Amino acid sequence: MKVIELEQELKKRWKFPYRWGVVQNDELDQATRFIYDTLYFDELMQRLESLRQHPQFELLQHYALNRWYNFQSARTVEHFFCSQPQVVAAPNRKDRLCDFYIQDIPFDHKTSVFPRQYGKTLFDARRYKSDLIRWLYTSQSKEQRFHLKNRLFLVLYRNDGEHWKLKAELTLLQNRIKEYMLNFSPEHLVRLPLESEQPTLSDIIWVIR
Repeated sequence: MKVIELEQELKKRWKFPYRWGVVQNDELDQATRFIYDTLYFDELMQRLESLRQHPQFELLQHYALNRWYNFQSARTVEHFFCSQPQVVAAPNRKDRLCDFYIQDIPFDHKTSVFPRQYGKTLFDARRYKSDLIRWLYTSQSKEQRFHLKNRLFLVLYRNDGEHWKLKAELTLLQNRIKEYMLNFSPEHLVRLPLESEQPTLSDIIWVIR
């Protein structure tokens, strides 16, 4: 599927409110694993309809919608990174600590909406990005994907507060990644003492609309 077509599929999810109703957890992750082999939104809704008798159907539906949306966006973002000449995909696609290497530096990537709980303005966050990066690490879910290794964050911000919708703006994300990679330098990375062995390397790619 082409980027524009996938964008259109992801934007179909916009007609439903973006709510989790529960902290992301391993149990519900297991119950919604079908999102990984479901590409089209209408197919996703059909698979959810077959679960309507589930005692927590509404919760399960929101959970699956969010996981599908986030997974398809994140997978495409990883493809955008790995399409850049300086980037080499990790040999093990299931490695949760590394998605790709940039100049031999391993990185995981994560797309995050600008967090309300952070309690500071966009201006302050952009001015003191190391503080926001530290917050993103320490506030992450303690489930499967928790780690303190190198990570690049795409942080999304929309002026109307619906930051999550930018995950579907794939062309915009692709352009921001290209711009970032044109100016990438290890010297510009934030170094945080999160682990005893060596500093964690990280950075923020801002996507603002």
